[in-house]
Amino acid sequence: MADLFSVTAPLAIRLPDGRKEVIAEKLPYDDGLLYLPPFWMNMEPLEALRYVPGPIRGEGPWKVGDAVVAVLACHGTDATLAGAFSDWQACLMQLDAAYPDMQEIERFMRVHAARAAGIDHCNPRFSRQNQE
Repeated sequence: MADLFSVTAPLAIRLPDGRKEVIAEKLPYDDGLLYLPPFWMNMEPLEALRYVPGPIRGEGPWKVGDAVVAVLACHGTDATLAGAFSDWQACLMQLDAAYPDMQEIERFMRVHAARAAGIDHCNPRFSRQNQE
């Protein structure tokens, strides 16, 4: 199929614990995946931003560590995921130009990436206390 980050079709992720989510936005980080679920703008940054450690393998569906990312319409679409995606699309149509552009979304994701991945405090010089 393609590189995970070049795919524009709707994607869903099945996490190692069995939970499934629609991926609204995605970005490579470290050797894994940063993603935002639908309605992420209504959440606190660290509640919204999810990090899945890699490595990333495959060409669709993709393995990201122990998680699996697939195109939403493939491999027996889950009705709950399809409904979540439909609600998200309706929200995007209402928001229209008020929805952040990709550059703003990527900036948001990068700013909070280390904390979402749990690595912001691994070295004292990167800790939040030393940045204030």
